[in-house]
Amino acid sequence: MQFLPNLLFALFFFSSIIFFFKNCKKIYRNINLARPIDRFDNKKERFFKMLMLAFGQSKMLDKPVVGLLHLVVYVAFVLINIELLEIILDGFTGKHRILAPYLGSFYNFLIAFFEILALLVIISVVIFWIRRNIIKIRRFISNDLKGWPKSDADYILYIELILMILFLNMNATDLILQNASYSEMYKSFGYFPISQFFVHLYNGLSLEIIFIVERLSWWMHIMGILFFLNYLYYSKHLHILLAFPNTYFSNLDNPGKSTNLKSVYNEIKLMIDPSYKIPETELKNDIKFGASDIFDLNWFQLLNAYTCTECGRCSSECPATQTGKLLSPRKIMMKTRDRIEDVSKNIDNNKKFVSDGRTLLNDYITEEEIWACTTCNACVESCPIGIDPLSIILDMRRYMVMEESRASIEINAMMNNIENNGAPWPFNKLDRLNWRN
Repeated sequence: MQFLPNLLFALFFFSSIIFFFKNCKKIYRNINLARPIDRFDNKKERFFKMLMLAFGQSKMLDKPVVGLLHLVVYVAFVLINIELLEIILDGFTGKHRILAPYLGSFYNFLIAFFEILALLVIISVVIFWIRRNIIKIRRFISNDLKGWPKSDADYILYIELILMILFLNMNATDLILQNASYSEMYKSFGYFPISQFFVHLYNGLSLEIIFIVERLSWWMHIMGILFFLNYLYYSKHLHILLAFPNTYFSNLDNPGKSTNLKSVYNEIKLMIDPSYKIPETELKNDIKFGASDIFDLNWFQLLNAYTCTECGRCSSECPATQTGKLLSPRKIMMKTRDRIEDVSKNIDNNKKFVSDGRTLLNDYITEEEIWACTTCNACVESCPIGIDPLSIILDMRRYMVMEESRASIEINAMMNNIENNGAPWPFNKLDRLNWRN
């Protein structure tokens, strides 16, 4: 019976970690359903971009107040995990504050620092909740964020709030037991600048009850963290992990630069120069122009979908969204992820993908949304972590135009003019000098 808590802890810990890695493996599999793309060049430039965007939160700070609050929560998430290491060691060994004797006075500084961070997180989370649910910032109450996405955002705030309160409550009850020399386990370790004010809540309670509260707080805190770790897969907060690879592999070209399809380039090159040899790696019978489903996108675009924070900055900057059109860049990413997950369930159930008669285009994202885009690149510029909804929109447009010859009357007229007159306007080439200015 003496080692039962340690065994229970080990069982819960390893089962949580196994489940987490199982979901990570599934994400990796799903992302690789897409077409390949080379994003392994310029390693130094990519690394520094990741440092700036993912670690440095540089784009978040363009809105100073919100950026600072987000930075507090982010830093706390990273640093308080150092305290998590001690909890894990305590859980396996059955000891209490196992690192304290080795760190000496620095341990007191760490605990005090973690408590101040926990308080700042609580304040930040409350402000975030007020912005979403009382002030109701426009991008948080849009139609594309109703239902699960809105509930998910609130659930995350509640989880973070509870975890920080449990941490402070654990320390407060620990302090009481230390001062009372309750047992050999509770020695005078740590400095508690915030949780010392929680001590008065337990006036009049016996040490036995306070001990139970301390143990419950300890178990609920670690169980809550492991639950949160596995909840990430189902949540928009997957970006906590994926923001780093997403920023590393993001596009390094000039913002707004549109890429040419290699298949089209090869065809035109061959028409101009019959001696041109198309690379064998690109000689495929199943070449499709553009994208109608996730299999036609590249793996970075699917990584984008999983990484999207649903913050709505892209949609709040989108002129199409602001003028009431159906398009929302945030919704493009959310619907792409929905399609990936539906395909993933299909593969899980059938051991391979069995056609379900659905595609990303039309069944998840409509033509009206795609053609509403002005290609201004505002959505890409505004994203804090380098997500590119525009690339998905352009690939779908290419598919509609080049594979199905589907475009609006205005666009077809423009393309006919370019083909016949060398310009988008319906004027003869011979009259170019008359209308060029």
